[in-house]
Amino acid sequence: MVETAETDIAVVGAGIVGVACALQLARQGRQVTLVDRQAPGQGASYGNAGHLATEQVFPIADLSILKRLPRMLLDPMGPLRLDWKYLPKAMPWFTRLLLNLRPGPFQRSVAGIRTLNEGSLGAWQRLLGSIGRSELFQEDGSLLVFERPESRQALEALRTRMLQQAVPVDFWSADTVREAAPQLSPSLLGGLFFPRTGHFIDPYRVVCELFEAAKASGVRFVQAQVDGGRLHGGGVSLASDQGSLDARQVLISCGAHSARLTAALTGKQVPLDTERGYHLMLPGEHQRLPFAVTSLERKFIMTPMAEGLRLAGTVEFAGLDAPPSMQRAWQLHRLSKGLFQRDLSVEGATPWMGLRPSLPDSLPVIDRVCDGRVLLAFGHQHLGLTQAAVTAEWVGRLAEVAGGPEMAAYRLDRF
Repeated sequence: MVETAETDIAVVGAGIVGVACALQLARQGRQVTLVDRQAPGQGASYGNAGHLATEQVFPIADLSILKRLPRMLLDPMGPLRLDWKYLPKAMPWFTRLLLNLRPGPFQRSVAGIRTLNEGSLGAWQRLLGSIGRSELFQEDGSLLVFERPESRQALEALRTRMLQQAVPVDFWSADTVREAAPQLSPSLLGGLFFPRTGHFIDPYRVVCELFEAAKASGVRFVQAQVDGGRLHGGGVSLASDQGSLDARQVLISCGAHSARLTAALTGKQVPLDTERGYHLMLPGEHQRLPFAVTSLERKFIMTPMAEGLRLAGTVEFAGLDAPPSMQRAWQLHRLSKGLFQRDLSVEGATPWMGLRPSLPDSLPVIDRVCDGRVLLAFGHQHLGLTQAAVTAEWVGRLAEVAGGPEMAAYRLDRF
């Protein structure tokens, strides 16, 4: 049993955001206790696509989602699926999502995502450089390819929108694609190349290396399930299955599981839902791609990693507790057929499912509330890995003082 203990700040959640924040806070001289029911990096951070997606400055959906809703309910293998049994519980979240697609809220979301993304590459370079592990990230760009002539107009429209948001992007002809990635199918017609992006060669190892650096900086790890908590004059008391933990401050950064503890401590109901994402890891495919490649029509990403090629990118709304539908992971291999000159090998392949924490305006909560006793950093949707390092820098400032106007878009009271 963990006895009631005193710590300066308790960080609840040992995914990529929580671990990066714990390291940042420890380096600022804070006594930090990191708490999670699993070992560090075992949640969504374990199996993400590994792509530093700084180009993804638009919200997770647009108004076309209305036309896609019937297919979402009927097609269990589609790139975007809504479990019909979960529909009643999901409807309030989807209603908020649609309201945020109005022009004003939509542009506020774009501005908020862009602000974080523009700081992400530099923040990651600083963070990995500080622990001597810069080789875990490859700043080699990423490519969005298209196959159908009728897709060219949509691709060119996307490029225009990206340039309007100051996202560096180049149009690549079919010949340029073949020269850069010769193992791709010659039937591809071209694509958009994003030079200021890159990929992590092993996202789980990134978490582990940051965790080791955090321990070396004095961070203590407690494996426990935090069930709730309360505020008191001296700070926060957390209740867990391993006992209680008292802290002057708490940082809630437990991804898709953050809403319950936030409500317990702040009284605020956060409209947090989970997008269940799947990947298929192909250990026999080390040399197929030089950088991450996404298919415009097939709507999934392929990222080269130290352990092989990772196929990822489907979205499923079915809640926190439904069992995984691993056939969705295997569907990714079927989607890859025709994208290469030779089909990918599934020998030794492993499927996986994780929970992406998403809010209906596509922005995370990064805030300081309850007179500074509660810090919040969760809800990064598909961009948790991308925005983790810059979020840690912001949390480091919030631990000391209230945030300025640049943090207004991410405050809890927007709900």
